[in-house]
Amino acid sequence: MKYDAIVMGAGHNGLIAASYLAKAGKSVLMLEAADEIGGATASVRAFKEYDAMLSRYSYLVALLPDQIVSDLGLNFETLSREVSSFTPYVKDGKDLGLHISRIWDKETEESFKELTGSDHEGKQWQEFYSDVEKFAQKMAPTFLQPLLTRSEMKAHIGENEIWEYLVEKPMSEIIKSKFSNDLVRGVVLTDALIGTFVSAESIQSNICFLYHLMGNGTGEWRVPRGGMGALVKELERVATSLGVQIKTSSEVTQISSDSSGVTVQTISGQSYEAEYLLSNAAPAHLDRILGKKTQDSLSGSQLKINMLLKALPRLKSGADSKKAFSGTFHINESYDQLEGAYQSAKSGVIPEYAPSEMYCHTLTDPSILSDDLASKGFHTLTLFGLHTPAELFEKDNNAAKKMAQKRCLDALNDYLLDPIESVLAVNSDGSLCIEVKSPLDLEKDVRLPGGNIFHRDLNFPFKEEGDSRIWGVETDDPRIFICGAGAQRGGGVSGIPGHNAAMALLLKG
Repeated sequence: MKYDAIVMGAGHNGLIAASYLAKAGKSVLMLEAADEIGGATASVRAFKEYDAMLSRYSYLVALLPDQIVSDLGLNFETLSREVSSFTPYVKDGKDLGLHISRIWDKETEESFKELTGSDHEGKQWQEFYSDVEKFAQKMAPTFLQPLLTRSEMKAHIGENEIWEYLVEKPMSEIIKSKFSNDLVRGVVLTDALIGTFVSAESIQSNICFLYHLMGNGTGEWRVPRGGMGALVKELERVATSLGVQIKTSSEVTQISSDSSGVTVQTISGQSYEAEYLLSNAAPAHLDRILGKKTQDSLSGSQLKINMLLKALPRLKSGADSKKAFSGTFHINESYDQLEGAYQSAKSGVIPEYAPSEMYCHTLTDPSILSDDLASKGFHTLTLFGLHTPAELFEKDNNAAKKMAQKRCLDALNDYLLDPIESVLAVNSDGSLCIEVKSPLDLEKDVRLPGGNIFHRDLNFPFKEEGDSRIWGVETDDPRIFICGAGAQRGGGVSGIPGHNAAMALLLKG
């Protein structure tokens, strides 16, 4: 048969696109190269001897719009974290920590005062993020609508001063003008760097910052109950109930398109025809299949270390580990440390004082553990290393991963009473329950070019004047759309490009 649409890649964005199309009465076939669906959002039993399901590649959920959950009737729940972040530091020889609650409270206020010696920095923090929230509340709803131009978006936002410092000037300017403390500056900057190998002087950092703070108009990062795999399972349920056909182990090797439709061929020699093709693969991967030259983009810069703990480590500061690790735990992420690490990595050296951040999923949602592990006090800990571009791993991936792991764990251990190695779960062969994924591993395992978790360089969520695209998912072939993170307004675990690609196709009838 000839389908209305073929979706290449059964990650969360592809599943969302397929579900919207099937709900509208379209016949949809999904082709997934791997043996299982989910792509980078799948949950796996990373340590085979322990019943703990980890989201091996992805983080939390902030960008998935509530509208998509409602439209598709998803039975999917996310949980708020009481703690936004905790950043350990040493002052006058004493171990302390900057605690920031999700909702500003007395503990947060006192923590800022202990670090800076006054109320000023805390007040600046509240003012800045109040501005960001105003911006987000106006911008976020446009993500599921046709693209606005730059001038239309600016008029829609209506906050000229905020627009100027979030869009027109690099993050370095607003951070330095608003905040005077190096550690506070760094905590703000981290959201502008996750997954993006740039300096704070680059406008690319602004785009990254916006994507991390715009979700649902609040920017809150929430914990998915059951892990990211729970989202994948629920999307699969909805898609198949709507009639979507899903074929795994079906890597697409050839694509041809003409006025009559699109034909794809898989690695097994099977051919399928459709009116349209939606690609959930990175644009560079799509270009390779089409035999086209692809645009250069930034390499991925995300190191991911997954750990299973038999107990939480104690902090030298005396802070409650359950609170500190439930939010985002920052290490070596002051402004100067982040910029220094960028310069080191740019020169080809793994940063000696490796910046990273981590969180403990199981402190908010223990359901990813078996009842037995949960009762024994086991936890998962996920670490993301910043400024670790793919180029640092190209000469010898395994050796570079060992060095990066050592530097990240050494940096963490500087603030712990119990070295992290002492609380890691142990396999029967004596090995520790820890795995490291470099950008090269992400390219090999889930086909992210250079390990770039955004598939390619992020763009502002609006178009420039004269751009004829409507949804930001269009390609130069009118029968092929991008429904993955590489679309404009893609990036991260959002589902937004899946929705938008489906809307673009439905407009064609």
